[in-house]
Amino acid sequence: MMTLLKMSNLQKFSNTQKKLLLAVITYLSLVAILRAEEIEIFIRDDVYVDYIAFLNGRDVLNITDFSSKTIRRDVVDMIIAQQALRLGGFDQKFHYVPGKLNFRNTKMLQLGKLLISFDSYWLSDANALKNDIYISDPVIRNGEYIAGIYTSPNNNKVLAINDIEDLKQFTAVSTKKWRTDWATLSQLPLKQLIEEDEWLSMARMVDIQWIDFILMPFHSTPDQSFTMDKVKLVPVKNIGIELKDSRHFVISKKHPYGKSAFRAINKGLHMLRQQGAIEKAYRQAGFFVDREQVKILNQ
Repeated sequence: MMTLLKMSNLQKFSNTQKKLLLAVITYLSLVAILRAEEIEIFIRDDVYVDYIAFLNGRDVLNITDFSSKTIRRDVVDMIIAQQALRLGGFDQKFHYVPGKLNFRNTKMLQLGKLLISFDSYWLSDANALKNDIYISDPVIRNGEYIAGIYTSPNNNKVLAINDIEDLKQFTAVSTKKWRTDWATLSQLPLKQLIEEDEWLSMARMVDIQWIDFILMPFHSTPDQSFTMDKVKLVPVKNIGIELKDSRHFVISKKHPYGKSAFRAINKGLHMLRQQGAIEKAYRQAGFFVDREQVKILNQ
């Protein structure tokens, strides 16, 4: 920055202006140094918005209550991952880069350009990348993930589903890149299963009733609805689909902090599990449901 200022121009400044200019330069240099020491984490923009709204200025490491309108499974993942890393002794700071990433994160993990995905992966998806990534202990264990059948509030036929045979008249949407979701839906007696890789496009197609439903985690809102921009989806009341797989955090083997982050997150996850903090977080977020109150169609 100083190189852009000729000495002749500096001489025109008063002593006060020179001191102020030097202070600004020093501040910007410090910011650049601190930012260089932070680890970039790429995160889907809609998740980041809800994450910031949920924190509301609070320190992520001090969060113990997950009750909120803006909480969701993805946000709980983000918080648990950071708490587990810190409990395990990983002290590096993070700098978030939000965007419409979708599956780009996977390639960045493989290349070592991304340390960790704060959005957990299905074990079936993680195993396909095991040469390039470390796979943490499960954050969501096999049998714990019960998804809702989410549809437009105006799709009364879907909202009347009560039995697995009812699914024969309906279409659903997912992506083959989510192996567990796709395998689960493929085993249901659907009219048609449509493939779409962009998650927001899936939600929009269901919202305008081009497609009948999408499987989604239950939400913590009073009616368990999901709202984003103009999209609003609601679940079939007290009906669920079990996704038979576990979810894990994945960490790049090629990132310089990969090995230390992997060791730390497993240590921290074990501590949080022993405290009952993981189950409490997902339950308060509305994600873990009472299996006695929900009819699981594919049991």
